[in-house]
Amino acid sequence: MTKGLIGKKIGMSHIYSENGDVIPVTVLEVGPCSVSQIKVPEKDGYYAVQLAYGDVKETRISKPEKMHLAKNGISPKKYLKEFKLDGEPPALGATVSISDVFKELDDVKVTGITKGKGFQGVVKRHGHHGGPATHGSRFHNHPGSMGAGTTPARIFKGVKLPGRTGGQKQSVKKLKILKIIQDKNLLIVSGSVPGNNMGIITIEKV
Repeated sequence: MTKGLIGKKIGMSHIYSENGDVIPVTVLEVGPCSVSQIKVPEKDGYYAVQLAYGDVKETRISKPEKMHLAKNGISPKKYLKEFKLDGEPPALGATVSISDVFKELDDVKVTGITKGKGFQGVVKRHGHHGGPATHGSRFHNHPGSMGAGTTPARIFKGVKLPGRTGGQKQSVKKLKILKIIQDKNLLIVSGSVPGNNMGIITIEKV
């Protein structure tokens, strides 16, 4: 079976433990996903399973994608993602749901696209303190020194400077599944998950 599934982030909430502690949680709608391809070493060089998720109009995907899915009796889907196999692979065209992969108290890794924050300065982007705010310093949010002058006459790679912030792929490991609501395809996991509400995520067992 596959080690992960595709889903989307619904939002954050909280639940109470048995001793009354508040636990911040994220609600994820995961699957069901369709098995669109099985990767095998003889043909592809490795074992993996490709899953398809998210119903979409035929006009929203390319003809090769549509033919690839139709070959296994799958309606048009927006997202395709490969996952490692855990044991025997599922059948082509089969539908994989939460209960086939996860159970409560499993540790999982969730991957998503972080919230985009546009072009930001060094204070917001890297947590720099900035300069004095008073006495005419005229140095508040500037990045400060960037390196030597005439030699080497360039800025070294990796210097913390202003730039595009967020909108990057990020994974959070060792989140725990606290509750499964099977009839609604919902997973409740501890902690926070990257991305906006309704953003696409992948969730894998670790």
